Amino acid sequence: MFDLILNRLRGKRILVLGFGREGKSTWRFLQKYLPEAVVAVSDKNEMDGVKHFGNQYLEAMYDYDIVIKTPGISLKDFDTKGVEITSQTDLFLSQFHNQTIGITGTKGKSTTTSLIYHLLKSSGRDAILTGNIGIPCFDIMEEIHLDSIVVYELSAHQLEFVHNSPRVGVLLNVFEEHLDHFGIFELYKSAKLNLLRFMGEADTAVIHESLLNDALDLFVNNVVFSLFDFSDLIDETALPILGEHNLLNVKAALLACSAYGANYRELIPYLYTFKPLEHRLELVGTFGGVTFVNDSISTIPQATIAACQTLQKVDFLLLGGFDRDIDYSPLAMFLNAQLIPHLLFTGKAGERMMQSMGGISTNPTTERQEAPEPVEGPTLFYYASMENAFDYIKAHAKAGDVCLLSPAASSYDQYKNFEERGRKFKDLAVHFGK
Repeated sequence: MFDLILNRLRGKRILVLGFGREGKSTWRFLQKYLPEAVVAVSDKNEMDGVKHFGNQYLEAMYDYDIVIKTPGISLKDFDTKGVEITSQTDLFLSQFHNQTIGITGTKGKSTTTSLIYHLLKSSGRDAILTGNIGIPCFDIMEEIHLDSIVVYELSAHQLEFVHNSPRVGVLLNVFEEHLDHFGIFELYKSAKLNLLRFMGEADTAVIHESLLNDALDLFVNNVVFSLFDFSDLIDETALPILGEHNLLNVKAALLACSAYGANYRELIPYLYTFKPLEHRLELVGTFGGVTFVNDSISTIPQATIAACQTLQKVDFLLLGGFDRDIDYSPLAMFLNAQLIPHLLFTGKAGERMMQSMGGISTNPTTERQEAPEPVEGPTLFYYASMENAFDYIKAHAKAGDVCLLSPAASSYDQYKNFEERGRKFKDLAVHFGK
Protein backbone atom coordinates (compact mmCIF):
# COMPACT_ATOMS: atom_id res chain seq x y z
CA MET A 1 0.00 0.00 0.00
CA PHE A 2 2.82 2.39 0.89
CA ASP A 3 5.65 0.60 -0.88
CA LEU A 4 7.89 3.60 -1.50
CA ILE A 5 7.80 4.58 2.17
CA LEU A 6 8.22 1.06 3.51
CA ASN A 7 11.06 0.22 1.12
CA ARG A 8 12.93 3.33 2.30
CA LEU A 9 12.67 2.19 5.93
CA ARG A 10 12.73 -1.59 5.74
CA GLY A 11 15.80 -3.24 7.24
CA LYS A 12 17.02 -0.04 8.93
CA ARG A 13 17.33 0.88 12.59
CA ILE A 14 14.93 3.80 12.90
CA LEU A 15 14.93 6.69 15.37
CA VAL A 16 11.79 8.81 15.80
CA LEU A 17 13.11 12.20 16.90
CA GLY A 18 10.49 14.05 18.92
CA PHE A 19 7.43 12.52 20.54
CA GLY A 20 4.69 15.08 20.10
CA ARG A 21 1.64 14.67 17.89
CA GLU A 22 3.58 13.84 14.73
CA GLY A 23 6.13 11.67 16.49
CA LYS A 24 3.39 9.54 18.03
CA SER A 25 1.73 9.31 14.61
CA THR A 26 5.00 8.01 13.12
CA TRP A 27 5.36 5.49 15.94
CA ARG A 28 1.86 4.13 15.32
CA PHE A 29 2.55 3.82 11.59
CA LEU A 30 5.80 1.90 12.16
CA GLN A 31 4.22 -0.44 14.69
CA LYS A 32 1.44 -1.28 12.23
CA TYR A 33 3.32 -1.54 8.95
CA LEU A 34 6.89 -2.43 10.02
CA PRO A 35 6.37 -4.39 13.23
CA GLU A 36 9.67 -6.21 12.74
CA ALA A 37 11.74 -3.01 12.54
CA VAL A 38 14.12 -1.79 15.22
CA VAL A 39 12.51 1.50 16.30
CA ALA A 40 13.31 3.85 19.18
CA VAL A 41 12.13 7.30 20.23
CA SER A 42 14.28 10.21 21.35
CA ASP A 43 12.86 13.33 23.01
CA LYS A 44 14.21 15.91 25.43
CA ASN A 45 11.44 15.05 27.88
CA GLU A 46 11.19 11.74 29.69
CA MET A 47 7.86 10.00 29.03
CA ASP A 48 6.41 6.57 28.31
CA GLY A 49 7.77 5.12 25.09
CA VAL A 50 10.86 7.36 24.96
CA LYS A 51 14.19 5.52 25.09
CA HIS A 52 16.57 8.47 24.77
CA PHE A 53 15.86 11.66 26.74
CA GLY A 54 17.56 14.50 28.55
CA ASN A 55 19.91 17.23 27.36
CA GLN A 56 21.89 14.82 25.18
CA TYR A 57 18.87 13.30 23.42
CA LEU A 58 20.08 14.46 19.99
CA GLU A 59 23.23 12.33 20.33
CA ALA A 60 21.10 9.23 19.81
CA MET A 61 20.87 10.10 16.08
CA TYR A 62 24.38 8.72 15.55
CA ASP A 63 23.28 5.26 16.68
CA TYR A 64 20.59 4.68 14.04
CA ASP A 65 20.50 4.18 10.29
CA ILE A 66 17.75 6.72 9.63
CA VAL A 67 16.12 9.49 11.68
CA ILE A 68 12.48 10.51 11.18
CA LYS A 69 12.55 14.05 12.59
CA THR A 70 9.46 15.86 13.83
CA PRO A 71 8.94 19.56 13.03
CA GLY A 72 9.51 21.00 16.50
CA ILE A 73 13.10 19.78 16.86
CA SER A 74 15.74 22.34 15.88
CA LEU A 75 19.10 21.02 14.67
CA LYS A 76 20.68 24.41 13.93
CA ASP A 77 23.35 23.91 16.63
CA PHE A 78 23.91 20.19 16.07
CA ASP A 79 26.35 18.50 13.68
CA THR A 80 24.25 16.19 11.50
CA LYS A 81 27.12 15.04 9.30
CA GLY A 82 26.74 11.34 8.53
CA VAL A 83 23.14 11.21 9.80
CA GLU A 84 20.37 10.27 7.35
CA ILE A 85 17.42 12.51 8.21
CA THR A 86 13.94 12.30 6.80
CA SER A 87 10.46 13.24 8.04
CA GLN A 88 6.81 12.34 7.67
CA THR A 89 6.49 15.02 4.99
CA ASP A 90 9.44 13.75 2.98
CA LEU A 91 8.27 10.15 3.14
CA PHE A 92 4.68 11.08 2.35
CA LEU A 93 5.60 13.16 -0.69
CA SER A 94 7.76 10.36 -2.05
CA GLN A 95 4.64 8.16 -2.08
CA PHE A 96 1.85 10.65 -2.87
CA HIS A 97 3.62 13.37 -4.88
CA ASN A 98 1.17 13.16 -7.79
CA GLN A 99 -1.89 13.55 -5.56
CA THR A 100 -0.75 16.45 -3.41
CA ILE A 101 -1.27 20.21 -3.39
CA GLY A 102 1.22 21.63 -0.89
CA ILE A 103 0.81 25.10 0.58
CA THR A 104 3.35 27.15 2.50
CA GLY A 105 4.11 30.76 3.32
CA THR A 106 5.01 32.74 6.40
CA LYS A 107 1.44 33.98 6.61
CA GLY A 108 -1.84 32.88 5.05
CA LYS A 109 -1.09 29.18 4.63
CA SER A 110 -3.82 27.89 6.97
CA THR A 111 -6.47 30.09 5.37
CA THR A 112 -5.35 29.20 1.84
CA THR A 113 -5.10 25.49 2.67
CA SER A 114 -8.58 25.48 4.20
CA LEU A 115 -9.97 27.44 1.26
CA ILE A 116 -8.50 25.04 -1.32
CA TYR A 117 -9.94 22.12 0.63
CA HIS A 118 -13.34 23.86 0.82
CA LEU A 119 -13.39 24.62 -2.91
CA LEU A 120 -12.50 21.07 -3.88
CA LYS A 121 -14.91 19.42 -1.45
CA SER A 122 -17.75 21.78 -2.34
CA SER A 123 -17.29 20.97 -6.01
CA GLY A 124 -17.64 17.25 -5.34
CA ARG A 125 -14.01 16.18 -5.35
CA ASP A 126 -12.45 13.72 -2.91
CA ALA A 127 -10.21 16.14 -1.02
CA ILE A 128 -8.30 15.24 2.16
CA LEU A 129 -6.85 17.83 4.54
CA THR A 130 -3.56 17.27 6.36
CA GLY A 131 -0.34 18.77 7.65
CA ASN A 132 0.51 21.77 9.77
CA ILE A 133 -3.17 22.52 10.17
CA GLY A 134 -3.13 19.85 12.90
CA ILE A 135 -3.52 16.48 11.14
CA PRO A 136 -0.34 14.37 10.71
CA CYS A 137 -0.12 13.04 7.16
CA PHE A 138 0.52 9.45 8.30
CA ASP A 139 -2.90 9.55 10.01
CA ILE A 140 -4.76 10.08 6.73
CA MET A 141 -2.87 7.78 4.36
CA GLU A 142 -5.39 4.95 4.63
CA GLU A 143 -8.12 7.35 3.42
CA ILE A 144 -6.32 8.13 0.15
CA HIS A 145 -7.79 6.62 -3.03
CA LEU A 146 -6.66 6.94 -6.64
CA ASP A 147 -8.86 10.00 -7.23
CA SER A 148 -8.12 11.69 -3.89
CA ILE A 149 -6.49 15.12 -3.75
CA VAL A 150 -4.41 15.71 -0.63
CA VAL A 151 -4.38 19.35 0.51
CA TYR A 152 -1.26 19.63 2.65
CA GLU A 153 -0.38 22.69 4.75
CA LEU A 154 3.40 22.79 5.12
CA SER A 155 5.46 24.74 7.62
CA ALA A 156 9.12 25.57 7.11
CA HIS A 157 9.89 23.06 9.86
CA GLN A 158 8.17 20.31 7.86
CA LEU A 159 9.98 21.33 4.66
CA GLU A 160 13.43 21.61 6.20
CA PHE A 161 14.62 18.08 5.41
CA VAL A 162 12.49 17.11 2.40
CA HIS A 163 13.81 15.77 -0.89
CA ASN A 164 10.41 15.57 -2.59
CA SER A 165 7.94 18.23 -3.71
CA PRO A 166 4.17 18.13 -4.31
CA ARG A 167 2.61 18.10 -7.78
CA VAL A 168 1.22 21.60 -7.12
CA GLY A 169 3.13 23.86 -4.73
CA VAL A 170 1.71 27.15 -3.44
CA LEU A 171 4.29 29.58 -2.06
CA LEU A 172 2.41 32.60 -0.70
CA ASN A 173 5.15 34.75 0.82
CA VAL A 174 8.34 34.61 2.87
CA PHE A 175 9.03 37.03 5.73
CA GLU A 176 11.30 36.86 8.77
CA GLU A 177 10.03 34.31 11.30
CA HIS A 178 11.18 31.27 13.29
CA LEU A 179 14.74 32.57 13.56
CA ASP A 180 14.94 30.81 16.94
CA HIS A 181 14.65 27.51 15.03
CA PHE A 182 16.69 28.28 11.90
CA GLY A 183 19.21 30.80 13.20
CA ILE A 184 19.26 32.99 10.09
CA PHE A 185 16.63 34.11 7.62
CA GLU A 186 18.42 32.54 4.64
CA LEU A 187 18.02 29.03 6.07
CA TYR A 188 14.35 29.66 6.84
CA LYS A 189 13.76 30.89 3.30
CA SER A 190 15.67 27.94 1.86
CA ALA A 191 13.38 25.55 3.75
CA LYS A 192 10.33 27.28 2.28
CA LEU A 193 11.78 27.00 -1.21
CA ASN A 194 12.16 23.23 -0.73
CA LEU A 195 8.48 23.15 -1.63
CA LEU A 196 9.52 23.78 -5.24
CA ARG A 197 13.09 22.51 -5.27
CA PHE A 198 12.30 18.94 -6.29
CA MET A 199 9.53 19.55 -8.83
CA GLY A 200 9.47 17.96 -12.26
CA GLU A 201 8.25 19.08 -15.68
CA ALA A 202 4.66 18.05 -14.99
CA ASP A 203 4.46 19.98 -11.72
CA THR A 204 3.29 23.55 -11.12
CA ALA A 205 4.46 26.24 -8.71
CA VAL A 206 1.85 28.87 -7.73
CA ILE A 207 3.90 31.78 -6.38
CA HIS A 208 3.84 35.45 -5.46
CA GLU A 209 5.65 37.79 -7.83
CA SER A 210 8.13 38.78 -5.09
CA LEU A 211 9.45 35.20 -5.14
CA LEU A 212 9.61 34.78 -8.91
CA ASN A 213 13.39 35.15 -9.13
CA ASP A 214 13.90 32.54 -6.42
CA ALA A 215 11.48 30.17 -8.14
CA LEU A 216 13.08 30.64 -11.55
CA ASP A 217 16.38 29.45 -10.10
CA LEU A 218 14.69 26.20 -9.13
CA PHE A 219 11.89 25.66 -11.55
CA VAL A 220 10.25 27.08 -14.71
CA ASN A 221 6.56 26.06 -14.68
CA ASN A 222 5.35 28.97 -12.55
CA VAL A 223 1.93 30.60 -12.14
CA VAL A 224 2.23 34.04 -10.52
CA PHE A 225 -1.03 34.36 -8.60
CA SER A 226 -0.51 37.96 -7.43
CA LEU A 227 -0.60 39.22 -11.03
CA PHE A 228 -3.97 37.65 -11.88
CA ASP A 229 -7.00 39.93 -12.08
CA PHE A 230 -10.24 38.27 -11.00
CA SER A 231 -12.13 41.54 -10.44
CA ASP A 232 -14.61 40.79 -13.24
CA LEU A 233 -15.44 37.40 -11.72
CA ILE A 234 -15.34 37.91 -7.95
CA ASP A 235 -17.52 40.13 -5.79
CA GLU A 236 -14.87 41.15 -3.28
CA THR A 237 -17.42 42.76 -0.97
CA ALA A 238 -19.15 39.38 -0.56
CA LEU A 239 -16.03 37.45 0.40
CA PRO A 240 -16.13 36.13 3.98
CA ILE A 241 -12.44 36.92 4.52
CA LEU A 242 -11.26 40.51 4.64
CA GLY A 243 -8.28 42.45 3.37
CA GLU A 244 -5.94 42.63 0.40
CA HIS A 245 -3.81 39.86 1.87
CA ASN A 246 -6.81 37.53 1.90
CA LEU A 247 -7.67 38.50 -1.67
CA LEU A 248 -4.20 37.22 -2.58
CA ASN A 249 -4.99 33.99 -0.71
CA VAL A 250 -8.19 33.66 -2.76
CA LYS A 251 -6.25 34.07 -6.02
CA ALA A 252 -3.67 31.50 -4.94
CA ALA A 253 -6.38 29.00 -3.96
CA LEU A 254 -8.24 29.32 -7.26
CA LEU A 255 -5.08 28.94 -9.31
CA ALA A 256 -3.86 25.99 -7.25
CA CYS A 257 -7.13 24.18 -7.94
CA SER A 258 -6.83 25.15 -11.60
CA ALA A 259 -3.28 23.80 -11.77
CA TYR A 260 -4.62 20.49 -10.49
CA GLY A 261 -7.24 20.41 -13.22
CA ALA A 262 -10.30 22.18 -11.82
CA ASN A 263 -12.03 25.02 -13.68
CA TYR A 264 -11.63 28.00 -11.37
CA ARG A 265 -14.69 29.72 -12.82
CA GLU A 266 -16.83 26.86 -11.58
CA LEU A 267 -15.30 27.18 -8.10
CA ILE A 268 -15.98 30.89 -7.57
CA PRO A 269 -19.51 30.47 -6.08
CA TYR A 270 -18.00 28.37 -3.30
CA LEU A 271 -15.75 31.25 -2.21
CA TYR A 272 -18.75 32.89 -0.60
CA THR A 273 -19.60 29.86 1.55
CA PHE A 274 -16.14 29.55 3.09
CA LYS A 275 -16.06 29.83 6.88
CA PRO A 276 -13.11 31.93 8.08
CA LEU A 277 -10.71 30.34 10.54
CA GLU A 278 -10.60 31.36 14.17
CA HIS A 279 -8.00 33.90 15.39
CA ARG A 280 -7.63 35.48 11.94
CA LEU A 281 -9.19 38.96 11.91
CA GLU A 282 -12.01 37.33 13.86
CA LEU A 283 -14.76 39.71 14.92
CA VAL A 284 -15.37 38.78 18.55
CA GLY A 285 -18.18 41.32 18.97
CA THR A 286 -19.01 44.67 20.55
CA PHE A 287 -19.03 44.71 24.35
CA GLY A 288 -19.33 47.75 26.57
CA GLY A 289 -19.41 49.86 23.42
CA VAL A 290 -16.00 48.58 22.24
CA THR A 291 -15.55 46.30 19.21
CA PHE A 292 -12.94 43.57 19.71
CA VAL A 293 -11.09 41.82 16.88
CA ASN A 294 -8.94 38.73 17.47
CA ASP A 295 -5.97 38.40 15.12
CA SER A 296 -3.77 36.32 17.41
CA ILE A 297 -2.34 34.44 14.40
CA SER A 298 -0.36 37.56 13.48
CA THR A 299 3.16 36.77 14.68
CA ILE A 300 5.16 38.98 12.29
CA PRO A 301 5.06 42.74 11.54
CA GLN A 302 3.69 42.30 8.00
CA ALA A 303 0.62 40.46 9.31
CA THR A 304 -0.12 43.16 11.88
CA ILE A 305 0.27 45.89 9.26
CA ALA A 306 -2.15 44.05 6.98
CA ALA A 307 -4.67 43.70 9.81
CA CYS A 308 -4.56 47.42 10.62
CA GLN A 309 -4.89 48.35 6.96
CA THR A 310 -7.89 46.04 6.60
CA LEU A 311 -9.74 47.42 9.62
CA GLN A 312 -8.66 51.03 8.91
CA LYS A 313 -9.95 52.16 12.33
CA VAL A 314 -8.05 50.81 15.34
CA ASP A 315 -8.01 52.60 18.70
CA PHE A 316 -6.26 50.01 20.89
CA LEU A 317 -3.63 47.67 19.42
CA LEU A 318 -2.20 44.85 21.53
CA LEU A 319 1.33 43.93 20.50
CA GLY A 320 4.29 41.86 21.65
CA GLY A 321 5.10 38.48 23.14
CA PHE A 322 7.95 36.02 22.69
CA ASP A 323 11.01 37.58 21.04
CA ARG A 324 12.37 35.75 17.99
CA ASP A 325 14.79 38.55 17.09
CA ILE A 326 12.64 39.68 14.16
CA ASP A 327 13.26 43.12 12.65
CA TYR A 328 10.50 45.41 13.94
CA SER A 329 11.57 48.57 12.13
CA PRO A 330 8.91 48.13 9.36
CA LEU A 331 6.22 47.94 12.04
CA ALA A 332 7.59 50.97 13.88
CA MET A 333 7.61 53.00 10.67
CA PHE A 334 4.04 51.97 9.94
CA LEU A 335 2.74 52.70 13.44
CA ASN A 336 4.48 56.06 13.62
CA ALA A 337 2.52 57.08 10.52
CA GLN A 338 -0.86 55.87 11.82
CA LEU A 339 -3.50 57.41 14.02
CA ILE A 340 -3.80 54.57 16.55
CA PRO A 341 -4.24 56.35 19.90
CA HIS A 342 -3.21 53.48 22.21
CA LEU A 343 -0.43 50.97 21.59
CA LEU A 344 -0.16 48.26 24.24
CA PHE A 345 2.97 46.10 24.43
CA THR A 346 3.97 42.94 26.28
CA GLY A 347 6.90 40.53 26.53
CA LYS A 348 10.47 40.92 25.34
CA ALA A 349 9.26 41.48 21.79
CA GLY A 350 6.98 44.27 23.07
CA GLU A 351 9.90 45.93 24.81
CA ARG A 352 11.88 45.96 21.58
CA MET A 353 8.88 47.34 19.68
CA MET A 354 8.52 50.15 22.20
CA GLN A 355 12.20 50.97 21.93
CA SER A 356 12.00 51.01 18.14
CA MET A 357 9.23 53.61 18.44
CA GLY A 358 11.19 55.73 20.88
CA GLY A 359 9.23 54.58 23.91
CA ILE A 360 10.75 53.43 27.16
CA SER A 361 9.22 50.36 28.78
CA THR A 362 8.46 50.54 32.46
CA ASN A 363 9.42 47.53 34.56
CA PRO A 364 6.72 44.89 34.02
CA THR A 365 4.73 44.07 37.13
CA THR A 366 1.50 42.31 37.86
CA GLU A 367 0.05 45.58 39.11
CA ARG A 368 -1.85 47.93 36.89
CA GLN A 369 0.40 50.68 35.49
CA GLU A 370 -0.60 54.17 34.54
CA ALA A 371 0.51 55.01 31.02
CA PRO A 372 2.49 58.22 30.58
CA GLU A 373 0.89 60.73 28.28
CA PRO A 374 3.27 61.64 25.44
CA VAL A 375 3.50 65.12 24.05
CA GLU A 376 2.22 63.87 20.70
CA GLY A 377 1.49 60.61 18.98
CA PRO A 378 0.06 57.43 20.50
CA THR A 379 0.17 56.42 24.13
CA LEU A 380 2.64 53.57 24.65
CA PHE A 381 1.73 51.24 27.51
CA TYR A 382 3.45 48.08 28.73
CA TYR A 383 1.23 45.34 30.12
CA ALA A 384 2.39 42.28 32.04
CA SER A 385 -0.78 40.23 31.48
CA MET A 386 -3.84 40.32 29.27
CA GLU A 387 -5.92 41.32 32.30
CA ASN A 388 -3.52 44.21 32.81
CA ALA A 389 -4.18 45.35 29.23
CA PHE A 390 -7.96 45.14 29.66
CA ASP A 391 -7.75 47.24 32.81
CA TYR A 392 -6.07 49.92 30.73
CA ILE A 393 -8.65 49.63 27.93
CA LYS A 394 -11.50 49.88 30.42
CA ALA A 395 -10.00 53.06 31.87
CA HIS A 396 -9.49 54.78 28.51
CA ALA A 397 -12.03 53.40 26.01
CA LYS A 398 -15.11 55.18 24.76
CA ALA A 399 -18.12 53.94 22.83
CA GLY A 400 -17.29 53.19 19.19
CA ASP A 401 -13.64 52.29 19.80
CA VAL A 402 -12.02 49.26 18.17
CA CYS A 403 -9.56 47.02 20.01
CA LEU A 404 -7.34 44.73 17.93
CA LEU A 405 -5.14 41.89 19.16
CA SER A 406 -2.52 41.53 16.43
CA PRO A 407 0.72 40.97 18.32
CA ALA A 408 3.40 40.74 15.57
CA ALA A 409 5.10 38.23 17.87
CA SER A 410 4.86 34.62 18.96
CA SER A 411 2.85 33.69 22.05
CA TYR A 412 5.24 31.22 23.66
CA ASP A 413 6.38 33.45 26.52
CA GLN A 414 2.96 33.38 28.21
CA TYR A 415 0.81 30.93 26.26
CA LYS A 416 0.96 27.44 24.82
CA ASN A 417 0.21 28.77 21.34
CA PHE A 418 -1.52 31.58 19.48
CA GLU A 419 -4.88 29.83 19.89
CA GLU A 420 -4.65 29.97 23.68
CA ARG A 421 -3.70 33.65 23.49
CA GLY A 422 -6.64 34.34 21.20
CA ARG A 423 -9.08 32.49 23.45
CA LYS A 424 -7.87 34.50 26.45
CA PHE A 425 -8.46 37.74 24.56
CA LYS A 426 -11.94 36.61 23.49
CA ASP A 427 -12.90 35.56 27.01
CA LEU A 428 -11.90 38.95 28.43
CA ALA A 429 -13.64 40.74 25.56
CA VAL A 430 -17.04 39.10 26.08
CA HIS A 431 -16.92 40.09 29.76
CA PHE A 432 -15.79 43.63 29.03
CA GLY A 433 -18.02 46.27 30.61
CA LYS A 434 -19.81 43.83 32.88
